[in-house]
Amino acid sequence: MNDHHDHVNDAPAPGDGRRRRIGILLFEGVEELDAVGPWEVLSAWTRQYPEDGWDAFCLSYDGRPVRGAKSLVLGAHHSIEDAPAMDVLVHPGGPGTRPMLHDRGHLDWVRRQRASVPLMTSVCTGSLVYAAAGLLVGRRATTHWASLNTLSELDPTVVTDVISRFVDDGDLITSAGVSAGIDMALHLVARLTDVERSREVRREIQYDPLPPF
Repeated sequence: MNDHHDHVNDAPAPGDGRRRRIGILLFEGVEELDAVGPWEVLSAWTRQYPEDGWDAFCLSYDGRPVRGAKSLVLGAHHSIEDAPAMDVLVHPGGPGTRPMLHDRGHLDWVRRQRASVPLMTSVCTGSLVYAAAGLLVGRRATTHWASLNTLSELDPTVVTDVISRFVDDGDLITSAGVSAGIDMALHLVARLTDVERSREVRREIQYDPLPPF
């Protein structure tokens, strides 16, 4: 069962007048829908309802475009060096996460984000990177169905959820494979504003899955 209600409306109060920011990480070999699904939800929300006080952007290592897992070229707004401070990070998955599991530089970057970003989220095998970085010790989490065993191997302390489309574990949200990132992002909108706003965004992007097969 998805944890839909425990953390709704717990965003930091925008009393300082600062706009809050959500960053979506792009990298070579990113699964396109892992990044573009949440982007569609979050940009539809932040552009249509700027009064909510949130903005979304994409970042890559050097700020240049990346080639996704299925060859789509995706552009970034910022490099990791010049990106503004984030209140939420979305780490997608895809085959490009495989080398990240052994990339000390990237794992160190992820740990630094954990120290400064209040809410860390992942899509698909992005949670494997979080596990490799030590972020999921004793935490509830999920990933793409084909990588559930790998998640347990990377960190046997992870309480793996094999059923939910996403798992909200407080300051860390993980989601299952590919299209599940859309569900996670809609939950994020509800958590940062309210359920009614998320319903409005869902209707705007006409997300009402009824698979033909």
